[in-house]
Amino acid sequence: MVGRPGPLGEVVAGFWRGVRAGLSVPDAARGAGVSVHAGRSWFTQAGGVAPRCSPRGGRYLSQAEREIIDELWADPTITKAGIAQLLGRHPATIGRELTRNQTVGRAMRPPLPAGGRHKPGPRPGGLPRHERLRYRAAHAQIQAEVRARRPKPGKLATGAGLRAEVAVGLARWWSPEQVSRMLRRTHPDRPELQVSHETIYQALYVQGRGELRRELHRCLRTGRALRRPHRRPDERRGRIPNMVMISDRPAEAADRAVPGHWEGDLIIGAGGGSAIGTLVERSTRFVLLVHLPAGRGAVQVHDAMIPVMAGLPVLLRRSLTWDQGAELARHHDIATALDMPIYFCDPHSPWQRGSNENTNGLLRQYFPKGTDLSRHTPADLAAVATELNDRPRKTLGWDTPAQALTRLLSTPPTSGIATTG
Repeated sequence: MVGRPGPLGEVVAGFWRGVRAGLSVPDAARGAGVSVHAGRSWFTQAGGVAPRCSPRGGRYLSQAEREIIDELWADPTITKAGIAQLLGRHPATIGRELTRNQTVGRAMRPPLPAGGRHKPGPRPGGLPRHERLRYRAAHAQIQAEVRARRPKPGKLATGAGLRAEVAVGLARWWSPEQVSRMLRRTHPDRPELQVSHETIYQALYVQGRGELRRELHRCLRTGRALRRPHRRPDERRGRIPNMVMISDRPAEAADRAVPGHWEGDLIIGAGGGSAIGTLVERSTRFVLLVHLPAGRGAVQVHDAMIPVMAGLPVLLRRSLTWDQGAELARHHDIATALDMPIYFCDPHSPWQRGSNENTNGLLRQYFPKGTDLSRHTPADLAAVATELNDRPRKTLGWDTPAQALTRLLSTPPTSGIATTG
């Protein structure tokens, strides 16, 4: 249904334009003039992946142009460059068109008269100068329409060996990007065993492609069976007063060369009723977890975070970067108590806390979404933090965060550091 020409195709395209613009599925359906049920059906069928609708336009050769090429190419005195000049096209466009669509049979043309500018005779490869491979406009037009049909069979659908290797990687809880990168390293000279991470995502999300088993989506860190579009609705949350934005953070925090700059956030439990505070040191990826048994309001976060970070050496309290969540409304009191400036990310910019976002994803293996996080004790949090801080990291040259912290401080790594509140 997606991509059909005519009125229905325009309606479907309008629906997906609304989704890309950040509208919800019901709002995008209403904007396109269809029922909410129809919009949800299109969204589910596509796996939440907006189709690429690229209508054929002026960049493609038309049938009329192909007929002109057919007529001109029959004249052995006219070159590809000459045809391109007459049509106002690049010579490479004409060259590719002729290479794709010339048939095996030869169109015999009378040789040029002796004494002309071009002497008849054999050309390299044994093809006489007066013989050209046959080009027919009708055949070329049909082939172009066949090549333009969508959707095409995916690389994973046609490659059983590639599909098997991707499935093995996903079953090992690797992300699609990790699978893609490892295939490139494992098979550098075999492009048929390489695939982009976006192709893997689409094979998991889009129904009916028969490329990867649907249950493999559970191996993704999010566990989603549908892609969620990035929405950018109008900012509804009240702005936190007196925020200092990340653009004012010192440059030493950005290059990760100096320890003591932290990123923080909350992971939320079932129904938003429970939470755990997460803190990650940018240079070493050292993790602290904050116990929040009384809730995740501004007062509770203030009261729980200060004892955790107060246990750090002064050299490890250089700055903290947080998103614009209301739980840090008392940021000024926290900064004063810890003698540590706090900076806020721009809206909808989680990459500005990349280390913390990655760590929160790892923590979901211990604290799954949709579970009650209040049942975990401080001892549980300390055990998880210790396990993460003892995990070798590629980005640290396979050192653990605890080892990296030891190397940077040249002091025992955890003697004065609390791992939970």
